[in-house]
Amino acid sequence: GIRISIRSLALSLRCNPKKSEPSMAIRWGICSAGKISHDFLVALTTLPPEDHQAVAIASRDLARSQEYARKHSIPKAYGTYEELAHDPDVDIVYVGSVHPQHHRLTILFLRAKKNVLCEKPLAMNAAEVRDMIRVAREHNVFLMEGFWTRFFPVSEEIRFLLARKALGDVKVVQAHLGFPMKDIQRLVDKKLGGGVILDLGCYCVQFASMIFGPERPQSIVASGLLHGTGVDETVSIILNYSGNRQAVLNVTMMIRLPGGALIGGTEGVIQIPSHMNCPTIMFLKGERWEWPLPPSPEPLFFENDIGLRYEAEHVRQCLLDGLKESPVMPLSESEVIATILDEIRRQIGVFYDGDEATKGQSDATKGQSGSTTKTDTAIKNDCFFYD
Repeated sequence: GIRISIRSLALSLRCNPKKSEPSMAIRWGICSAGKISHDFLVALTTLPPEDHQAVAIASRDLARSQEYARKHSIPKAYGTYEELAHDPDVDIVYVGSVHPQHHRLTILFLRAKKNVLCEKPLAMNAAEVRDMIRVAREHNVFLMEGFWTRFFPVSEEIRFLLARKALGDVKVVQAHLGFPMKDIQRLVDKKLGGGVILDLGCYCVQFASMIFGPERPQSIVASGLLHGTGVDETVSIILNYSGNRQAVLNVTMMIRLPGGALIGGTEGVIQIPSHMNCPTIMFLKGERWEWPLPPSPEPLFFENDIGLRYEAEHVRQCLLDGLKESPVMPLSESEVIATILDEIRRQIGVFYDGDEATKGQSDATKGQSGSTTKTDTAIKNDCFFYD
């Protein structure tokens, strides 16, 4: 049979509260007019308008910002990010730009005293992540990495079950994720933060971190294949944690994989058959549990993206509670994940422009001599994130 848990029903109710409940609308500013921003905006429309409002959007192309503003009924459109940063009507900014822009743009908004939800990966390397955390704390504003996976009801149920030791002692985690993306310019261009580790590998690493806890693994072993442009296209990762626990992760941008995951304990197994980055189905000791997503009011660019509603509502709850970071996706864990990703890239031999300046600061790259080619870091195609 199919089971729905009380906790997950509670999550659903939080995303659809009764009209009589006291409410505060979170006023969203959208940074970048691209595909992921489109899907985020559509997901917001499935939440009560008295709780979530998109009030402004910015990109480097004013015409594109205006186009998105018309399409999504957003009152204000800007052609610079600085204008968005200084808009007094914006409570929080969703940063949906290409990876290399995350650090600079997030810092811009944090210094303007804006709360920020930044898409994953939070930054290109751990040194940038630490810088972003420092600035957020200096300015006493909220910052969270947009690992939307954490806020799906399946993920909430998994955390609840693990806290109850429903699987006994968890010893093994497996996860794989793959999409045919080698023809997408963003994925193969180093200047745009290309490569499968930062795009998909981060999902698998955060999954292992959610299951085993936000500690740095005792050992990290990675092997990968590089694309002709020098980015990573297929990677296998083994993370060995304290207590003889192991995660085995595989990611690729060459083919579609089911996206399954497994959590194995001494007293049972949880299996996610597909879409481990945005799961709606899991099997607990052979029994199927399912939490269907609400229908999307319009077409989305990516599967299950209506589930972005869960992280948006989580952010709202954090802001209502006066929090400066998420208890479910804390900043210290974002830093740990970034250090793991740094080490994986180091072993594979993938370095970006920003890595050179921070090699001495990151444990993952300390003492290494990998080099990169200096290029113009100005990204012109910010409005085509996930193109």
